[in-house]
Amino acid sequence: MGSVLSSFFGGEGAAAAAESSEPSRVTTFHSSNRWQLHFNSSKQLNKLMVVDFAASWCGPCKLMEPLVKDMSGKYTDIDFVKIDVDELPDVAQEHRVQAMPTFLLLKQGKEVDRIVGAKKDELEKKILKHREAPKFAA
Repeated sequence: MGSVLSSFFGGEGAAAAAESSEPSRVTTFHSSNRWQLHFNSSKQLNKLMVVDFAASWCGPCKLMEPLVKDMSGKYTDIDFVKIDVDELPDVAQEHRVQAMPTFLLLKQGKEVDRIVGAKKDELEKKILKHREAPKFAA
């Protein structure tokens, strides 16, 4: 059924669009333990992390995939991560993900923003808002 939905939502076209000569800077986690290690180590850094919670059967997720890949190449100072909610349901549940795609923007392990849905412009706007380190008055 997932492949039927994928083809209905343009699975082949989206997959072809996702293919590019540049390697992806989006890290995909297939293990909750590996994700937890990465997440814990990110708490030490004042670096923005964008976590894309998606599913292989989700049409809007497939539409966002090449856009997120492009953003990862454009904003190389940001850590882009992808988590399949069916593969790591415990991680999705821990972060209260209820719809796909959901993008969490995290800094030092804390959620600073959340976008639910395939909203490229909103995602990019919030990335730009949060990527800079906060400026403190002297």
